Amino acid sequence: MDVDTRLLRYFAAVAEEGSLTGAAKRLFVSQPALTKQIRRLEDDVGVRLFARSRSGMALTEAGRELAARVPALLDGWDEAVQATGRAARVLRLGFLDAGAVGAVPEVIAEFRRTRPGWQVEMRQVDWSDPSAGLATGEMDAAVVRLPFPGQEGFAVRELFTEERGVLLPARHPLANNETVEFCELWGEPFVAAGAETGAWREHWLAADERDGHPVRVGAVTSRPDEWLGAVAGGCVALAPVSVARFYSHPDVVFRPVRGVSPSQVALARSRRRTQEAVLDELLQAITRRLSRE
Repeated sequence: MDVDTRLLRYFAAVAEEGSLTGAAKRLFVSQPALTKQIRRLEDDVGVRLFARSRSGMALTEAGRELAARVPALLDGWDEAVQATGRAARVLRLGFLDAGAVGAVPEVIAEFRRTRPGWQVEMRQVDWSDPSAGLATGEMDAAVVRLPFPGQEGFAVRELFTEERGVLLPARHPLANNETVEFCELWGEPFVAAGAETGAWREHWLAADERDGHPVRVGAVTSRPDEWLGAVAGGCVALAPVSVARFYSHPDVVFRPVRGVSPSQVALARSRRRTQEAVLDELLQAITRRLSRE
């Protein structure tokens, strides 16, 4: 019998969290989707792994047996993937948006010149996974924006801060202002990431900086084109200042905002991965370059 390793990661998260809600937030998936995957795993192994109740998800005896073995299985698989990458001499760097990446492509180009036997693949991940591929084990490291759910499980090095502004429809009454006060936006419909992104979603809605005023969500998106389209259609969205350089739409304008905290850009890698000298070398070069910009 073959079992998808992603199902095992889902199982391990539910077992550790003791609930579908907590595991869904940690994994950046919806609760219904997670429920479906757990049932799929139970169908694959032919036994019930959890006893479901209002208080959460309790492991059955069979579930406890699997839970005791899964961490070693996943560690072994991660090590196998990493060893395969070392053999192929490929490093995978995830990112969410071009503004956070900055001069990373230049650093990578220099790295390739000094390490001609190595490849570096930069992969953009949509905003449904604010860890930029780290949570699923797809990336060796990632340029991320803080905070994101589960970041305490990764080695995170802060690089720089970037002020946040607002994207407005070009016809919006505030679109001609040089600067917008955040309190003027409290009643507006905001573009939001999916609820499963937790702290990431809350940060980009500035949920803690509204003086108790509730958030009004007008659209939920996970990609830049959808995001800009939602703003052009009448919503507003907080965004880093670099968005004006990398993303544009004829019916959308960017304006600075007073009253919100900045965005923190960081470099993250898994704590579980074996320290790889060549990856350390690349990450140190990226840190030096981005930290002084």
